[in-house]
Amino acid sequence: MTPEASRHDPRPVIAAVRDGHGLDAAGAGLIARGLADGSVSDAQAAAFAMSVLLRGLDKGGRVALTRAMRDSGHVMRWDLPGPVVDKHSTGGIGDTVSLILAPLVASCGGYVPMISGRGLGHTGGTLDKLEAIPGFRTALSEKEFRRVTAGAGCAIVAAGPELAPADARLYAIRDESATVGSVDLITASILSKKLAAGLDALILDVKQGSGAFLRNPEAAQDLARALVDTAKGAGCRTRAYVTDMDQPLARAAGNALELREAIVALTGGQGALRDLSLALSSACLDLAGLSDGTLQALESGAAAERFARMVAAQGGPTDLLEHPDRYLPPAPVVRAVPGRGRVAAIDTEALGHAVVALGGGRLRAGDRIDPRVGLAELLRIGETADEGRPLALVHAATEAAAEAAVASVAAAYLLGDGPEPGPLIRSEVT
Repeated sequence: MTPEASRHDPRPVIAAVRDGHGLDAAGAGLIARGLADGSVSDAQAAAFAMSVLLRGLDKGGRVALTRAMRDSGHVMRWDLPGPVVDKHSTGGIGDTVSLILAPLVASCGGYVPMISGRGLGHTGGTLDKLEAIPGFRTALSEKEFRRVTAGAGCAIVAAGPELAPADARLYAIRDESATVGSVDLITASILSKKLAAGLDALILDVKQGSGAFLRNPEAAQDLARALVDTAKGAGCRTRAYVTDMDQPLARAAGNALELREAIVALTGGQGALRDLSLALSSACLDLAGLSDGTLQALESGAAAERFARMVAAQGGPTDLLEHPDRYLPPAPVVRAVPGRGRVAAIDTEALGHAVVALGGGRLRAGDRIDPRVGLAELLRIGETADEGRPLALVHAATEAAAEAAVASVAAAYLLGDGPEPGPLIRSEVT
């Protein structure tokens, strides 16, 4: 192979990572460009992802890959009368914080151009939840993205072909190649999209527990530290929080059902989803140098008004908050999951897989999602199931799917004596 050819051949880069020699800026650039322009094949991309998963990258390699994936497309610059800030979660069950935080921060003077993803593995995706709204568009041009962000203060969109295209391709390949759990790939994926959006500050929510990609507390802490250090190395102020995912954050799992929960939280509902949304919104404002008016914005309805404005600007109905039943119809089959006793523990990942099996997630990239299906009224640790209060309600498209989900959900709950749940926020990494 000639020197010129070797500069365009990803195989030596893959082999170097596979053999533990790391990844430098030149190799990261070759991989990112090849992912973006198609010169790196699916097989090579999967081999690269598996090599990174098995051998890992050092801090320099993570920064190099993040920057290369960011620079594989257009990097935005903003001219707005307030700081440009965002938040990202590593993924959990019942986690719709983004739908609450974006309008909350916007109503307090920040601008939130949020580039989000779809469901990955057993966890739901913010874009999938929003697309349960009739007419809602997540694929906006940059001009539209800027217009909505400036007008509503927030926009939640898919990464377009011009923003971090290398990540868009690798994201789907990770899901199919069982490499979702790599700390290095998670770090580069999250930060390349966020940094391409031209942020001034970023808050990261690293989930840890039975429903997270990272069940081990030390692994979650390591990811939080990797994210903060890599973002700092790439020039963005960042703070990370490790938060509880030993049980669903909301009482629902599934796209339309979780969207309903977010609307409830925006319009006066209480619970863990609201509490974490307020805490992370406050942190976002603090990092951006803005005053914390989140509680007032939530209680006054200002945040709900911002959410409604964003939904309408992105093609959704103007009266979603007033008439959610009109736009988010339930699934045709609803079945209770019986149980009797105190909830001692929950296999939260199993609940996520139950939603995927119902049709609420993807087994392969390109699979269609049924936004109606999922789980509702999920009991939390420490609560008691009896004849009048089931463990959950299954929302399904067919009787057969409902029957299978009832069995899966029942098996995911451990009933009996056990410790009280831990704190919602477990640690902070600055």
